[in-house]
Amino acid sequence: MFTIWLDAVAATHSFLFEDDIAFYAVQVRDHYLSSGPFWIAAGPDDEPRGFMGMTGSKIDALFVHPSEHGKGFGRALVEHAVSLEGDLTVDVNEQNEGACLFYERLGFLRVGPSPLDDSGKPFPILHLARGTDGN
Repeated sequence: MFTIWLDAVAATHSFLFEDDIAFYAVQVRDHYLSSGPFWIAAGPDDEPRGFMGMTGSKIDALFVHPSEHGKGFGRALVEHAVSLEGDLTVDVNEQNEGACLFYERLGFLRVGPSPLDDSGKPFPILHLARGTDGN
């Protein structure tokens, strides 16, 4: 899963510098990926193409290998989350326009922004929600 994360970030997070990616890589590899559980999207050969992690109804992470973008793996993971939780929330880097569009196409609406990410770094976050409680 780490390789999927790293390749996806390299392809979609052009606003990050190498030092930023290195910082987040340590967090993801040494802390987040060991915390599970995760849902894996696999291809016909059973090889992982993407993964998603959640806490309750919040999507904490959804990454699909860039060679598999547009093939339905991300959509399938979100649809699985909807089947489990119904209403969902997710935080997305504002500068990751592809991810913002992806979630908006799936019915997520913008709830509000934050100027900093969860690590306190100056990468603005958009809070998105999909569901029946007004969002």
